[in-house]
Amino acid sequence: MRAGPPDPESPAVVVDGGDRSCVMLLLELRRHTDTLPAHSLIHLITPDPAAPVDLAAWCHLTGHSYLGPVPADRPTYALRVSPASRRTAPRAPWHLV
Repeated sequence: MRAGPPDPESPAVVVDGGDRSCVMLLLELRRHTDTLPAHSLIHLITPDPAAPVDLAAWCHLTGHSYLGPVPADRPTYALRVSPASRRTAPRAPWHLV
């Protein structure tokens, strides 16, 4: 069972995507969204130019909230973990289970 909203002062969970492909990034995000409390904030760092489109689409599919780009030294995008998200297949982040 997931806990209530985290402390508003708690920092975002930062996920450095390095040079991983979109599918690998989404699999890592899936692991984080499965284990973090609802309403947690995640910042994903990735130079992938398709990230804003892919993240927004994945969040729409799963029910998480895509919050958009974050001002930072490297390309960073924010999302918020939904308390009522839809799970994806463990090895197929574009397929709901």
